[in-house]
Amino acid sequence: MSSFDRIVIIFNPQSTGNATESAEELRDDLARRLPAVPLEMRPTQRAGHARELAREASVTGRPLLVSVSGDGGYNEVVDGVMQGGNDQAVCAVRAAGNANDHRRVTRELPLADAIVAGEVRRIDLLRLTVGSGATARTRYAHSYIGVGLTPVVAVDLEKGGKGSWKEILSVVRVFSRFRPFPIRLEDGRRRSIDSLVFANISEMAKYATLSDDGRPDDGRFEVITQRRTGKLRVLATAIRAATRGLGPQPSTTHYAFTTLAPMPLQLDGELMELDANTLVTVDIAPSALATVF
Repeated sequence: MSSFDRIVIIFNPQSTGNATESAEELRDDLARRLPAVPLEMRPTQRAGHARELAREASVTGRPLLVSVSGDGGYNEVVDGVMQGGNDQAVCAVRAAGNANDHRRVTRELPLADAIVAGEVRRIDLLRLTVGSGATARTRYAHSYIGVGLTPVVAVDLEKGGKGSWKEILSVVRVFSRFRPFPIRLEDGRRRSIDSLVFANISEMAKYATLSDDGRPDDGRFEVITQRRTGKLRVLATAIRAATRGLGPQPSTTHYAFTTLAPMPLQLDGELMELDANTLVTVDIAPSALATVF
């Protein structure tokens, strides 16, 4: 017997990668190996649609929702499943698009083999709360949340396009005009930051190693902070992350700050604009997501 009563494959047919071909290949493989399990293909039609599809598909039974996507597409699926509120729903990701750090870091088996084996495990999520009171918004992230340089680079990539040379030019442009962002910590202290990343996995951005011991199932997240140090120091830190790694980093279960200027924020590749004077809270959601690796 399968661990799942149905499998729903969510993919973006307009993806810059081979999402449609990869989704069809996975469907055919699973149909052959799990003939008794119903399979559904759910292509997305617009930004945010994967979240809606995942929420609708996850509310009953024991479904497996597979996102054939990069980190941003998987973020929508995970967030949609959390909104659905069904503890029996399981998520998985097959890498497509520009990059999928989550799949690269957590992968143990080829995805079809992991689905057939049906060994469901639980990992933590990052819970982001923007604002407070009745108007607060909550989103979940599977890998990281970042403010400062990380989302600024992402915004520039979206404007300029992706691809190796375009990515390099975008990073150069960002470094030439980047300015630190001011925040106020929960204890009232003010900080001017170049980068602030909350990480549920140890790697991001294809090559950067953020910490030595970060795991998505340890009940904590790592906090990687770069205070205002100057552009050369920022560049040196980026090179160190991409070569030998940043080494051990402090970890916690809760972090809060208030923005003192408008700034972008990034969840697993998904971008969000924050207004000035906005309370931002990041908490660990221990064992929140059922998944297969």
